[in-house]
Amino acid sequence: MSRYSGLVCIFILFGPGFIQGQVKIRMFSSQTPESVVFAVNAGEYEINGFRGGPDIFSKNDLIVITKYNGRLAVKSHNRKGYIVDSLNITAKTESSSFSLRMNGQSPVRQYYRGDLTCFPDLGTLVLINNCDVESYIAGVVRAEGGIRKNKEYFKTQAILARTYMYKYLDKHLNDRFNVCDNTHCQAFNGMSMDSVINSATFQTHGLVILDKDSSLIISAFHSNCGGMTISSEHVWVTDQPYLKSVTDPYCINSRNAAWESKMSNKEWVEYLKKSGYTGKVNDPVIFSFYQNKRWIEYKAGSFTMPFEKIRDDLKLRSSFFSVIAAKDSVMFRGKGYGHGVGLCQEGAMEMANRGNTYQQIIDFYYNGVIITDIKKCLQYSEKR
Repeated sequence: MSRYSGLVCIFILFGPGFIQGQVKIRMFSSQTPESVVFAVNAGEYEINGFRGGPDIFSKNDLIVITKYNGRLAVKSHNRKGYIVDSLNITAKTESSSFSLRMNGQSPVRQYYRGDLTCFPDLGTLVLINNCDVESYIAGVVRAEGGIRKNKEYFKTQAILARTYMYKYLDKHLNDRFNVCDNTHCQAFNGMSMDSVINSATFQTHGLVILDKDSSLIISAFHSNCGGMTISSEHVWVTDQPYLKSVTDPYCINSRNAAWESKMSNKEWVEYLKKSGYTGKVNDPVIFSFYQNKRWIEYKAGSFTMPFEKIRDDLKLRSSFFSVIAAKDSVMFRGKGYGHGVGLCQEGAMEMANRGNTYQQIIDFYYNGVIITDIKKCLQYSEKR
């Protein structure tokens, strides 16, 4: 059962340059910005670079940053432009925030707290937001968990996001940041302005999930498991004792609990042949296979193939589906949405709506884990 733990955590490497309580996030990491407009949203910002020394920018002040011959061209209203190799824009107050508009796009803006570092690299602008960890976590919860949900669900999602961040804090260390803002790490679209999400993040400040050996867990989650999660070794090869299959009655009436897809019998046969099938093709019954519970492999006669591969190849919503073959077509009747490992978001939402706490939700989806404060791990690491 999960509990606040007085355990001594194992040594955790946070990497050189990590400042406790701060995280560096690369923004627009899946895109290739050539220019951005930086605008002060609240508070004040300082730039060391304009002629004459440090310059202060206040609310609504704009700075245009453009890639130029392998360097940066910087221009602001009523100030002379200049060329630099990199740029640091520093918040003067804790409440300072800014927006970014990429490549002149309008009206899309994203709002951030903390500082901004910018430098050119491989034909694009690298934009790094250095901000408070808990502000980042609230932003991740907003991006990954949505809005208008029960606070206990948001608390759960905050603990998962924080666990992931600390576990993979050195993922991009060689690139001069900690995490990126897309699903390669965790989705992050800037600061959260949702009071419920911010409150849920504050109330779980510093909490992370450890396994029985006091290591940070792989805090996997997905949209909907279709009534049964799947053990991690059947999806990622890695066998984790806390990521075992769980029968989940909470998500079966949710939005993503069921789906259907269809293709012609001819297309299905061609796909199977490309995948190594050499059996009969004139009897559709051979191709039908029913999943009332999760199976790992699809079978047609003596031929087998991982459901996960079919899901990836055909871009299906999940690997939890039945194949119903007819003379002219093949129906895929599926359950759930996503890889099916770890926490089911729609199941967790329903558990929260039924009065379960974040501890109970985490206990349900992760076997034998411990909830504790990351400071205990940091304190132990400093003693080492």
